[in-house]
Amino acid sequence: MIKALELYLVTDNNGLEAVDFYKDVFDAEVTACTTFGQAIPDTPEENKNLLLNASLNIGGIRMQLSDNGPDYDYVQGTNMTACIQVDSVEEAQAIYQKLAIDAKRIDLELQETPWSPAYGNLVDKFGMSWQINADIPGFVSEKVTF
Repeated sequence: MIKALELYLVTDNNGLEAVDFYKDVFDAEVTACTTFGQAIPDTPEENKNLLLNASLNIGGIRMQLSDNGPDYDYVQGTNMTACIQVDSVEEAQAIYQKLAIDAKRIDLELQETPWSPAYGNLVDKFGMSWQINADIPGFVSEKVTF
């Protein structure tokens, strides 16, 4: 079952600063904030403070942020996506498989990540950017797939 359709912002590797900015702008509560260094073993020193994921609660609405990351060029205008939050791996797989039909681009195949048992992102055949995330409370990854 789809739990939420949320706004997801990708920053130009200044995510921690953006979290503070949007926290102030929206009088939001930061409910999660994880850097690459906290989640991924052997992260190079220069990438340890990059934002892997943060969640802000804005009056009951969740907004998420992450840094673009060191391996990708930041392209303004493609830095905002819709994130589909589902409550099971099976639902994530079903939605991902449908959106992937004739997709213009698959940026990350659906897979386990440090924060989700099933996460992927793609640009569908209409050019819309989507993230699919199985949001399972208490999930802890046994492996890092990046």
